[in-house]
Amino acid sequence: MRSSRWVVVWAAMIFCAVAVYVVLGGAGGIAAGSLVSVDPGVAGAYRVGEFVVTLNEGDAGAVIRVVRHDQPGRTLWRSIPGQSFVTAARGQESVRDSHAHFTVEDEIEERLIDQSVDRIEEGGEELVISGRLAGGEEAAGYTLSFAPASDGRLLFVAEVEEPYNRVYLTYASSSGERFFGFGTQYTYFDLKGRKVPIFVQEQGIGRGAQPITLAADLQAGAGGDWHTSYALAPHYITSELRSLFLENYEYSAFDLRDEDLVQVEVFSGRMAGQIVAGDSPAELIEAYTEYAGRMPPLPDWIASGAVVGVQGGTREARRVYDRLRAFDTPVAALWLQDWVGQRETSFGTRLWWNWELDEDHYPGWDRLLADLDRDGVRVMSYINPWLADPAEKGGARRSFFEEAEREGYLVQNQRGEIYMLDQTDFSAALVDLTNPAAREWMKDILKEDLLGSGVSGWMADFGEGLPYDAVLHSGESPRTYHNRYPEEWAKVNREAVEEAGLGGEAVFFVRSGFTRSPAYSTLFWLGDQMVTWDEHDGIKTAVVGLLSSGISGYSLNHSDIGGYTTIDSFPLRYHRSKELLLRWTELAAFTPVFRTHEGNRPGVNHQVHTDEETLRHFSRFAKVYAAWGPYREELMQQAAETGLPVVRHPFIHYPDDPEVYGLRYQFMVGTEFMVAPVLDRGAESVEVYLPAGRWVHLWTGEVYGSGGTGTGVYETVEAPVGEPAVFYREGSEAGIRLRTELEGGDLIEQAG
Repeated sequence: MRSSRWVVVWAAMIFCAVAVYVVLGGAGGIAAGSLVSVDPGVAGAYRVGEFVVTLNEGDAGAVIRVVRHDQPGRTLWRSIPGQSFVTAARGQESVRDSHAHFTVEDEIEERLIDQSVDRIEEGGEELVISGRLAGGEEAAGYTLSFAPASDGRLLFVAEVEEPYNRVYLTYASSSGERFFGFGTQYTYFDLKGRKVPIFVQEQGIGRGAQPITLAADLQAGAGGDWHTSYALAPHYITSELRSLFLENYEYSAFDLRDEDLVQVEVFSGRMAGQIVAGDSPAELIEAYTEYAGRMPPLPDWIASGAVVGVQGGTREARRVYDRLRAFDTPVAALWLQDWVGQRETSFGTRLWWNWELDEDHYPGWDRLLADLDRDGVRVMSYINPWLADPAEKGGARRSFFEEAEREGYLVQNQRGEIYMLDQTDFSAALVDLTNPAAREWMKDILKEDLLGSGVSGWMADFGEGLPYDAVLHSGESPRTYHNRYPEEWAKVNREAVEEAGLGGEAVFFVRSGFTRSPAYSTLFWLGDQMVTWDEHDGIKTAVVGLLSSGISGYSLNHSDIGGYTTIDSFPLRYHRSKELLLRWTELAAFTPVFRTHEGNRPGVNHQVHTDEETLRHFSRFAKVYAAWGPYREELMQQAAETGLPVVRHPFIHYPDDPEVYGLRYQFMVGTEFMVAPVLDRGAESVEVYLPAGRWVHLWTGEVYGSGGTGTGVYETVEAPVGEPAVFYREGSEAGIRLRTELEGGDLIEQAG
């Protein structure tokens, strides 16, 4: 961003007597009500498919409980004795939007928090509980219905009469229960004690790290907070093997701040969701992804080596590739995101959002692709659902913006005009995916202008920025379509690939998502982390993001090696260091895809091709990544069949070990590997928790662990650059195979 503007921001930070940074995560708090009356004739147990719903009256008051019929002693969901489990309110939200960063505030006009249960009706396999909600002099009827969704999932729907447009579901938790999931959460893996809003948006610059967050907020309202995320899901799994998700697309929030209860809210008069049953985290993920969808295996080519991001045109692409080839680096593809040309903005190098090849920037494009193809190297490019007018650029053969404007394919504002939004030094409009003609037009661009240019895949960027006050072609409210838009954007990309006959061959990777995005996406990436070490927006978030999203069905995910967001404006300088890039390279070598990004300011960042030492390190870990390809293939097939992620939190396989619940900076690859990457500047060792059993250190062959079947042990392991803490289970076929591959390729060595 412009230096002069940053000086003003910095001065404001210095001279502010009290600087308070707040992003509201939704409105209201837990409003406890009383279950004031229960008709004595409704108590009893009711069979609903494979489930049993019981309403009992005890000393502390009436309680409703859900169990599997074959596991009556294990509670899946329970209300709080004597307390309302359904409440409602009438509210009006206000939503502020700055560069797809949203702040949501809610003004509650009336709450109905006291509940009666007057009637229970059985009809077919459906059970309907009904009664009244009251507050002050106001009252309204409600229903809470249950019906089987599958053998392992129970559908619930809570509805309240108009004009009430907020529904709350309140139920029991325990003080030690931990909550995991909610899509891509970057800072915390366990969300107990927090309120988690579910509203997709830009993750923000800094996300709480200071002073950059405050500076970005003062500059552009773009700072973010711990909960802001591109890819969310109203879904969780707990340490007590309870699981629940919502089907709503409206804004929702899960309030986990109270030790003994959970309250879920939705900005609607109707809350729909499902209670999930399973005997292990893996079973719960499998049952959930039956609904959310599962991701297919990636094609062999993208998993054969590094996907190297290069910007700067044909000559630069050839120069970088020659440098990589000189070190015998396995390269799967060059990712040339600037195929449409570049523009300079105050935020750094950006692209011209007019989706045609810039032949001046990439002269000899076809020859470049042919030369790379002879080496077995693919090319990937970039697109997003925004369009900018290319008139300022000049030389455009086709203006996609003008076409979309003429045909009515763009999202409109309340005045019936094209909704133009500031993108930092230029404006753009969003394609209206509720318009069937616009969808077909967008698919034609993907098929003809991207795939037709010879690329094998692309970054399908954005998807999280639909304005909350937009006017859509279908007439649907943006209140419900905002969270749905990223699903539909992925679906358009997927349909284009399938219609081109390249299903299972072409790969697009998205950052924004919602519940059903895994059903339509071929690959995810974590978005725009900063080039820092911190837990809010740096390398640490790349680990937590993988772990949390994997719980919610995002089974194939990865990060930009080295991060993306660079700040280079006095007095704030955040540049990618060599050490950070080396450590991020080690981390990425054990994720589904090994891909680099030069960042928004490539010239001030250390790159994989900056010097020989970095190139040698990068080449070595590209070979490490390629070496565990056979096991990665197995895991991707498992993901397609069960929804289990490639990168897994230890909780998935060790749910009975409470020590794993608090882990957030180490991960498993399948069942066989444990990885604890170095995530702190200057660190030469790392502490890793090894669950019960014996674990072999990948680089030395030394055996660690407690053995037996009890609890695990913490180990402090030397981890110089080149030897991140990686272990495999003793006797593991995949682990022994990888170590043998590394020994045969002279890849097991002490760095330096």
